[in-house]
Amino acid sequence: ILKAKYMAVLKPAVSKTDHIKGPDSATVEIVEYGDFQCSYCGVAYPVIQQIEEEFGDQICFVFRNFPLTQVHPYAAIAAYGAEAAGLQGKYWEMHNLIYENQRQLDEDFLYRLANKIGLNRNQFEQDMQGEIVQEKVNADFESGMRSGVNGTPTFFVNTQKFDGGAPNLYVMLKESVE
Repeated sequence: ILKAKYMAVLKPAVSKTDHIKGPDSATVEIVEYGDFQCSYCGVAYPVIQQIEEEFGDQICFVFRNFPLTQVHPYAAIAAYGAEAAGLQGKYWEMHNLIYENQRQLDEDFLYRLANKIGLNRNQFEQDMQGEIVQEKVNADFESGMRSGVNGTPTFFVNTQKFDGGAPNLYVMLKESVE
């Protein structure tokens, strides 16, 4: 169904530990390894939103953290912030707000976002520094390494690495679903 050159396979498969948007019955599973401070990920964000809107229940979208901390000083803290928000049931709200305000990213800004989406501030602060959140980000990063990720954003479509970026992903989906 999908006409693309594939190189690597997603490891491990998507599971309940992932952040998933879309139904289990979706015919296309897209996994993004992303860095919240990466400008290319910022460009991919609205394309992924368009894909989700246009293809609806045909798509299942998963985001895994791949913070490139050597070039993006706030990438890890942003990933911790999104994961900490997730522990209070607000992962996608935080994920979206970070990307929509990417240029303002720093630790104080994450606390302002936490307040904006109604998180318990003390719990958020504890969770950001906690073992659960840091282990989740590390596990995502390690799975990216095992899957052949070497930059962000990297996409996997139905477990196969897609080389081509978000705009080409949209075009490929458009052609394969029609």
